[in-house]
Amino acid sequence: MKPKALVHQAQRELFRVELEHLVDAGHPLVKLGRQIDWAVFADRLGQTYAAANGAPGVRTRLLVALHYLKYQHDLSDEAVVQQWVENPYWQHFSGEQFFQHEMPIDPSSMTRWRQRLGEAGAEAMLKETIQTGLRMKVITPTQLKRVNVDTTVQTKAVRYPTDARLYNRARERLVKVARERGLQIKQSYERVGPRLLMQ
Repeated sequence: MKPKALVHQAQRELFRVELEHLVDAGHPLVKLGRQIDWAVFADRLGQTYAAANGAPGVRTRLLVALHYLKYQHDLSDEAVVQQWVENPYWQHFSGEQFFQHEMPIDPSSMTRWRQRLGEAGAEAMLKETIQTGLRMKVITPTQLKRVNVDTTVQTKAVRYPTDARLYNRARERLVKVARERGLQIKQSYERVGPRLLMQ
């Protein structure tokens, strides 16, 4: 079922402090939260919910905010939900009115939501993030003309000069080339080489 809209209470509470009065208005996360068009996420990503079946889903803004914070700080699902409880700026960013003392969702809900979203949902989130950056003028359209992809995290079969196998391979190839050219070699280390390599 689609999530219920969060209704902010107009009447103040005596024992609860509103996050609006607790956070600094100049904090980058507060500014970003005001610039993002959260309704776009609700419209585009809300299609993954069933119209009338089941219990009401988790608010889209909360899930989007948690994913933004997760990737910004390189955290696991469990860590981002636990830190959300301790951080008033994160709670304000996710649309809460009052400071919360309990985890908003079970971390496994984030995994299931990502699976439901799929690639199209992830692209919609990225698109709105870029649009927000353009609106805030922290990026320009010319910066988006070329995208640099960092592939250093991919494992590569690189042999380092200190690798004994590399030394042995070089010895084998030098012997082979020398024989092809008709050079006489006093010692090729063909029998001794494998034993030395093992050592």
